[in-house]
Amino acid sequence: MLANNIANSSTTGFKADREFYSLYESELPLAQSQWTDFSQGVLIPSGNPLDIALAGQGFIGLNSPTGTVYTRGGEFQISKSNQLQTADGYTIRNVNDQGKPITVDPLQAIEIDKDGVVRQGGQEIGQMEIVSVDNAGSALKKLGTTYFALMNATPKAAPATEVRQGAIEQSNTPVADQAVKLVSVMRQFEMLQKAMLVGTDMNKESLDKVASVG
Repeated sequence: MLANNIANSSTTGFKADREFYSLYESELPLAQSQWTDFSQGVLIPSGNPLDIALAGQGFIGLNSPTGTVYTRGGEFQISKSNQLQTADGYTIRNVNDQGKPITVDPLQAIEIDKDGVVRQGGQEIGQMEIVSVDNAGSALKKLGTTYFALMNATPKAAPATEVRQGAIEQSNTPVADQAVKLVSVMRQFEMLQKAMLVGTDMNKESLDKVASVG
């Protein structure tokens, strides 16, 4: 988990996984499960009008081959069929057209306002689906690095979330902190490995002594 967080520290919109510890049942804490940290990463300008960052706790709705998924990764592009999509081919859902893809003219400039309304030549051509999810930690399941599937919950409008065109959201992984934890885990592993080897050697020595009696 820690290695995956570090590997995705430069992935746009990536949300770090954290460990959940059970009660102390021994001298060392036991990592019982993991959870996703949905805190917002730093928003930085990219200069690319097809890049989108969200200021707030919302998500962008996408059409994938398996159904609707959600993301905070806003690096989009224009497909061969002139639709706004991710690098994986997931199209942005248009709330004005029952979730169908947003089709644009690749020869015209694209303007996206803070509400996710997409315009070209002064005309509105669609509105990005921006939603919020209550109890995201339990309602969203991570798919890959930047996509999430909704689990037994209903998305709702996210009026408090603002769309920023020409910007991206950095990963919320604290690299230094994760690196320190990874080193600590490796040292604990090495310590336990040595303890097991010592125990094995002691057992072997005891067996040899018992076998040599008489």
